[in-house]
Amino acid sequence: MTSELKRLIDQVSREKGIDRTTLIHTLEEAIKSAIKKKHGNKFDLDVTFNEEFGEIEAFQFKEVVTDVTDPDREVSLEEALQLDVESEIGDELGIRMGTETLGRIAAQSAKQVIIQKMKDAEREVVFEEFKGRKGQIVNGVVQRVDRNGIVVSLGQAEAVLPAKEQMPREVFRQGDRIRAYVLEVKKISKGPQIVLSRTHPHFVIQLFQGEVPEIAEGIVSIIGAAREPGSRAKIAVVSKVSDVDPVGACVGMKGTRVQNVVQELRGEKIDIVPWNMDPAKFVVNALAPAIISKVIIDQANRNMEVIVPDDQLSLAIGRRGQNVRLASRLTNWHIDVKSESRYGRQKQAGYQALLSINGLTEEVADRLYEAGLTSLQEFAEAALTELEDLCRLSQATLAAMQEQAKSMIFTDQAAAVSDEDEEALGPVEEAVAEEATEEEATEEEITEEDAVEEDTTGEDTAVEEAPMEEEEVSAEKKAFDEVTVKSSPGE
Repeated sequence: MTSELKRLIDQVSREKGIDRTTLIHTLEEAIKSAIKKKHGNKFDLDVTFNEEFGEIEAFQFKEVVTDVTDPDREVSLEEALQLDVESEIGDELGIRMGTETLGRIAAQSAKQVIIQKMKDAEREVVFEEFKGRKGQIVNGVVQRVDRNGIVVSLGQAEAVLPAKEQMPREVFRQGDRIRAYVLEVKKISKGPQIVLSRTHPHFVIQLFQGEVPEIAEGIVSIIGAAREPGSRAKIAVVSKVSDVDPVGACVGMKGTRVQNVVQELRGEKIDIVPWNMDPAKFVVNALAPAIISKVIIDQANRNMEVIVPDDQLSLAIGRRGQNVRLASRLTNWHIDVKSESRYGRQKQAGYQALLSINGLTEEVADRLYEAGLTSLQEFAEAALTELEDLCRLSQATLAAMQEQAKSMIFTDQAAAVSDEDEEALGPVEEAVAEEATEEEATEEEITEEDAVEEDTTGEDTAVEEAPMEEEEVSAEKKAFDEVTVKSSPGE
């Protein structure tokens, strides 16, 4: 009987993948629980598995005392000596208990504990196994399909493929084989919950790793992937060896490798893009097959303005913007694709003036330009019915926009008149300034001349005063002589 228990432990360990030590510990806990259920919790128990005999042994420990006050935890010295001749006062004596007399209820309790512990151990094994497989592809069989998702059997465990992780227009029935990407492994009360996905971008990467030996060997690397499940996907690849073409390696001979991936994805188209260290070149590669004319980079905001010929605009944008959307996700840059004609219009003053009206977008400005309304004046004078058809806005909104345009025109005209007045007054002010400068210069010259004349006049006056004195002396002398002459005959 004992050897059968040992064989049973070994068999369960092999079949369930549970560690043998875990099973033995589960049995010990179950027997201990059964004993406590029958005798209560007042016992000091120790339950162990004897490897030599292959049986469970249970011991009740009691303290050796002189006077017994608690029979469940104490034993007298006389009784202790009968069990062990070396017993002394204060020793802890282990007394073996028979597990055969536990009773039906205790045995049933032990069975339940064993079953529960085995389930917990099995769940832990599954969790540890699939925790390491997160991010990998697993194969399974569809067990059942309901509105919440698909339950997939993975052998020892069950996984769920939620409806949001299923590809559009993809149908599975019970018994179908399925491949999916392990998205998440959760540990919940009911056991490990394995969540699968067939829409994740890494699902495509893992499929290529399984199809392309160069990727498995590390020669070719997949830098990133972006996809719209069931429709289109883009992957960026690079080679560590210059002699190996990463795109050709992923495509394979006559496209066999990429076609295997496409079949698994139910016809989803895949663009294989060569990665480049230069962001502009990488974006150009991601937008292929469209031809790019010019790329304007805003490094701070991670924004790129891509200019393409008018006939390449629809190809660059893709159906419903799919191509540029996937390229933006793949490169991690915000991409704004514009045609050459639109880019040229944006450089014109009239186009920018229209964009300055509140609520008027570039799309509306493009339609106005195409209809011949290329300035604020033309927009303000246009009929509301015509604008309603072009702008697809309400007449009340358009009327408010026209009022704003008229206000802007008035402001511009007032500013222009002010500039003209300043230009007209400019020459007059310059003439007045020049005249004032000339007058100041003339006054300075006159002042200097007056100073010189004063000096010269002083010298002349001094010179002239001297002859006048001589003339006065000569006149007096002449008068004296005349008097002298006249008096002489009278004598």
